[in-house]
Amino acid sequence: MKRIKLSAAWFSEQEADAVARVMKTGSVSMGRETQQFESELLSFLGKPDAHVICVHSCTAALLLATQACGIGAGDEVLIPTLTFVATFQAVKACGAVPVPCDVTDDGFIDLSDAAESLTSRTKAIMPVLYAGCDSRIYDVYQFAEANNLRVIEDAAHCFGDENIANRDGIMCFSFDPIKNISCGDGGCILTSDSAIAKKLADMRLLGVIGDTERRYSGQRSWDFDVTEQGWRLHMNDIAAAIGRTQLARFPQIRERRRRSAKMYMKALSAISELQLFPINTETAVPHIFPIIVKDGSRDGLQAFLAEAGIETGVQYKPTHLLSYFDMGYDLPNAVRLYESMLSLPLHPLLSDNDGQYVIDTIFRFFRK
Repeated sequence: MKRIKLSAAWFSEQEADAVARVMKTGSVSMGRETQQFESELLSFLGKPDAHVICVHSCTAALLLATQACGIGAGDEVLIPTLTFVATFQAVKACGAVPVPCDVTDDGFIDLSDAAESLTSRTKAIMPVLYAGCDSRIYDVYQFAEANNLRVIEDAAHCFGDENIANRDGIMCFSFDPIKNISCGDGGCILTSDSAIAKKLADMRLLGVIGDTERRYSGQRSWDFDVTEQGWRLHMNDIAAAIGRTQLARFPQIRERRRRSAKMYMKALSAISELQLFPINTETAVPHIFPIIVKDGSRDGLQAFLAEAGIETGVQYKPTHLLSYFDMGYDLPNAVRLYESMLSLPLHPLLSDNDGQYVIDTIFRFFRK
């Protein structure tokens, strides 16, 4: 039987060679390889005058960004409940309160619901660019400006989007094994705020002031000072070497992801029982491909696909339904989506034949 994975990383001999090259230097902690990766990311993202801070994961990026904005004990951050739990955990780790908000039909934060959750303690809004959908991100920036809030984007699904260069907030990306590019594990923060960037650079290295600059020049910090809480969340040079190779290969990765998403969009739009998310495959680089099964047969479709060897997922269980974050909120649209959506296989190793097999199997289910 054919077996098709939901997600997969695409590594090559080039990544293995990059790791071996760094290991042969005898120095694998954060150093010049990470510095070069940050420089290449700035160029790729079209923000040469901004700052990129590479860290251990996107969760680390969100935590550090929240803290760097001065958000802490008792402060509140508005977050769409339809997200991976990492978004909420990062805010909670800073001592702040993640406030779950409902979402619209495309999984984006519902700003009308967010407005009802505003209090004097609200300090930021953290939109999640679910499935790479960012068509209403500028509405978030207007909302934030009107309410004197910081914008910290959870852009874990959004690396490679061509609209990123047009925004000027704080963006957190993921480079975990199945994201649009991978470092094995990793992430980064993009910001144009030099003061925030300086704090981030220190905080990722246990708060040691100026340690980034010394490491990038091949030195160590012996006589140093620490003035605030820091964390050991920096990226190492092995991860950076993998990331640099993936970035160089990104045009191929992008083309494969977009091609598969376009196949799905074209074919599945003909099935009236399905609703598709508004992913712009001309500018976005889709990380996942969720569909909404409108007739209540989501579980049946998932089982049918599994019998055909096709792995699917439900991304994600709304965070306000998890025990640790249950504050009694009623967010009906997010729950409705959760009960009806299904993620289809999407990754660079998905062939056209595999994609067509997924499509044909879905048609068989609804036409049986």
